[in-house]
Formats: sequence, structure tokens, C-alpha cells
Amino acid sequence: MDKHEGREAGTIRLDDPWYDALAVGWGEGAEPFPPSGPRADRGAPGASDIYLEVQRSAAFQEVRGRYRRFVVPATAGFLLWYVAYVVAATTAPGLMARPVVGSVNVALLAGLGQFLSTFLLTWAYARHARLRRDSAALDLRWTVFERERGQERGRGGRGEGR
Repeated sequence: MDKHEGREAGTIRLDDPWYDALAVGWGEGAEPFPPSGPRADRGAPGASDIYLEVQRSAAFQEVRGRYRRFVVPATAGFLLWYVAYVVAATTAPGLMARPVVGSVNVALLAGLGQFLSTFLLTWAYARHARLRRDSAALDLRWTVFERERGQERGRGGRGEGR
């Protein structure tokens, strides 16, 4: 990371390619910022081009699809469970006050069930990520790394002969 000099001293600019390109469909135009810096002078594709190419690849779309196929139903189910608890607590206080064992009532068990379901959902998400997405995402990251490394070698090879 580099610090800017002058009027905006203290702001930090990130030199990570993830910050160079907007997500597909976001922003106002195809080129969000006018070209500047070292890449503006050369015709070679930049790191952001590699990231955009990988983002459009079938492997990336598969990883995103796996993520969505887990997260969307899990989120909907958890929100439904939470809303059911709140609605039951407000509309059926007699049911929620019904004792189950001693001073433990239905509301207390349902409230503890909220905590338990949060932990179970966290465990399920971590397991799903580990088994279904992490290796594919690591392969994609390795692809990006290799392409960036190949570009660096290509630039170094052309500049050494001068």
C-alpha cells in the first residue's frame, strides 16, 4: 500500500488488483476510471483484466453457484425460523408461557433453539465451504497467480534488452 502525498495525505491507496475493477454490472461505464499510471502507457493487459477473465470463467461461476445454492436457502430458512419465533412470542403468549419442565417454558426453549441453530448453521456453512468450494476457489486463485506471474516475466523479458 502506498500513501498519497499532498492534499489528501493520510488516505491509503490499495495496490491490489481486486480494487482495480468494479464488479460486473456495477459502475457507470465499461471503463470506470481513465487509464493512468504505468499501465496507461503500454498495451499489455493488466491484472484487473486477468481477474475479469477469471470472473467470467465457468469455474468461477460454478464456485459462485455453489455458494448461492447453500447461502440463499440457509438464509431464508433461518430468517423464517427467526420470524416464526418473534410472531409466536407476540401472537401466542399463552403457548410460549406453557411450562415444559419446571420453570423452563416453550419460549425459553425456542430462544435457546435460536442460539443452537445459529451455531449449527455456522458449522454447516464452514463444512460446505471446506468440502464444496475451497479447493475450487484455491484453484482459481492459483490460476490468477500464474497468469500474473507470466505477465511479470513477459514485461521483465522485454525491458532487459534495452
